Amino acid sequence: MQRNPESEVRAAEHLRFIRDMMARSGSFTAVPGWGMIAMGATALPTAWVAGLQTAPGRWLAVWLLDAVLAACIGVIALLRKTRQSDVSLRSGPGRKYVLSLLPPMVAGLLLTIAAWQHDQTALLPALWLLLYGAGTITGGAYSVRAVPLMGIGFMALGTAALLVPFGWGNVLLAVGFGGLNIGFGLIIAKYYGG
Repeated sequence: MQRNPESEVRAAEHLRFIRDMMARSGSFTAVPGWGMIAMGATALPTAWVAGLQTAPGRWLAVWLLDAVLAACIGVIALLRKTRQSDVSLRSGPGRKYVLSLLPPMVAGLLLTIAAWQHDQTALLPALWLLLYGAGTITGGAYSVRAVPLMGIGFMALGTAALLVPFGWGNVLLAVGFGGLNIGFGLIIAKYYGG
């Protein structure tokens, strides 16, 4: 059979097109399970240290330091896994994942500032858990099934935080940002490639 270079080029273009379409319509599988575990591991001692603080400003500072650390861990782990998985954050499900997760995180930051300015620190555990859960659910719509399920867990904890005294806030934050991240991180690491 004689080779037809023109047909081979067209076939390669069709394959590339099909691959791109599948990547854009598929789910985002580069959620970093090991990164989630590391983020959860920082939240557990943070809850303990924050619980020792007697001033609301110090309590908030402890959690904000952990939020910055966890965000750095999360971004580095996400970039690392996308590189290993050859998945792009600029198009398709990766872009949708990030664009769905980011607005609730920004809202959480702005509402944290407002709550602090109005001496409403007691609302912060519920606010953080609910918004992180909402972001995880919406981002998880473009990801593996475990991600939105984790978001539901965060929202349940956030709802509980609205109903219990502030003293329980650290416990619920530890269960959410520590326990849920570690538990679901293990599932993602085991079943979705790290």
